[in-house]
Amino acid sequence: MQITWLGHGSFRIEIADQVLLIDPWLTGNPMLAENQHAAATDEATHILITHGHFDHTADVVTLSKSLAAPVVGIYDLMSYFEETNGLSVIGFNMGGTVKLGDVAVSMVPAMHSTTFSSAPAAPVGREAGFILRAEGHTIYVSGDTGIMADMEWIADYYKPDIGILSAGGHFTMDMAGAAYAAEKYFDFKTIIPCHYRTFELLEQSAKELIDALPSVNVIEPEVMQPLSF
Repeated sequence: MQITWLGHGSFRIEIADQVLLIDPWLTGNPMLAENQHAAATDEATHILITHGHFDHTADVVTLSKSLAAPVVGIYDLMSYFEETNGLSVIGFNMGGTVKLGDVAVSMVPAMHSTTFSSAPAAPVGREAGFILRAEGHTIYVSGDTGIMADMEWIADYYKPDIGILSAGGHFTMDMAGAAYAAEKYFDFKTIIPCHYRTFELLEQSAKELIDALPSVNVIEPEVMQPLSF
């Protein structure tokens, strides 16, 4: 299994028989060079979307059509993409699980906001996180979120060993908040912080998270450098 950070909240996850793009933001992403776009998205099988903000959905229509990759996420937003853009979609909702080949994907709550770029005043569905299960690993993709009590049951029920946590502050948890959530609720073996370093108003280092969790393998990812598990 390989997890590759594409900058900000975007990831490429090669797991079992799938190549999953999580919130792939290419256009305007200051952390991902244009000449890296093709390699970042090559042979993707599905695109998973946590919520409707532009830095998570800006490239969805183009990528889904060019890759012939269905878009997966909350029912309301998927219905919008299907009806408006003719995309192939898999819409589900909180607590639901869908199988993408040999990978089980479950939707869990997040605490954020969600509006769609073409209608910024109108929420489309709600924000979410994902649980990915395959190859003996359970990955918690927090999506954009603050600390929330739902993390207690998510940790207890799914028991994720890898956490991909938004930790940049301002719009989501900061490093201290992510450390608190990880220590209070989870038993991660590995944490990969994200949604940081993109802009000046976000945190630029994960040192505070690393120092707070000495027994956890906190990895500061580098863009387009695969992490193997």
